[in-house]
Amino acid sequence: MRVILFGATGMVGQGVLRECLFAPDVERVLTVGRGATGQRHEKLTELVHTDLQDFSAVAEQLTGYDVCIFSLGVSSAGMTEQAYRRVTFDLTLAAAQALGQYNPGMRFLYVSGAGTDSSERGRTMWARVKGETENTLLRQSTLSAYMFRPGYIQPMHGIRSKTRLYQALYTVMAPLYPVWKALFPTFVTTTEQLGHAMLAVARQGASKRVLENRDINDLAVAAS
Repeated sequence: MRVILFGATGMVGQGVLRECLFAPDVERVLTVGRGATGQRHEKLTELVHTDLQDFSAVAEQLTGYDVCIFSLGVSSAGMTEQAYRRVTFDLTLAAAQALGQYNPGMRFLYVSGAGTDSSERGRTMWARVKGETENTLLRQSTLSAYMFRPGYIQPMHGIRSKTRLYQALYTVMAPLYPVWKALFPTFVTTTEQLGHAMLAVARQGASKRVLENRDINDLAVAAS
């Protein structure tokens, strides 16, 4: 299995990349982004590409892959809806449409979030934009798209968030994670579990196209 990964420098992307590199059936991982991860591995190739809305110049390098895991995203805090939509919707769809053209039928796994608004009419801005992004991906005829909606994600294995405030929260929460897991098992997961779940869907698909936090944890358990 050959995997393209967007957002490999983010917390979720780091976790997914780790699991991909450990998975014996993953032959190759290509990371795509504006910067390199700095990691070195025999399976890993990095494509630094600054224009994430136009992939025509690197089409040949994006051809021949089975799966795309798209974990690129930003917090909506302090952003206008227009700016947030440009990153969340426009960049995601640009990648999906290009990859569907270069690799017809590939599985496209999108990291969304718990609380996403599929109606696209709710009052919460980020949830509406995420909902529109999900719905548009699910309508793409050249891709087999799956939406992942994790809740709280605890980073594992030394993985860190690039956002200082979030990393401080994760550091404080780490000792309490077993308690949170016991009390709210359907609302919390880890970077490792999310990575295992995404690889399970990458391999064989899933009965649902929209996977909530409970589904993610169930897939991770079944895959382990």
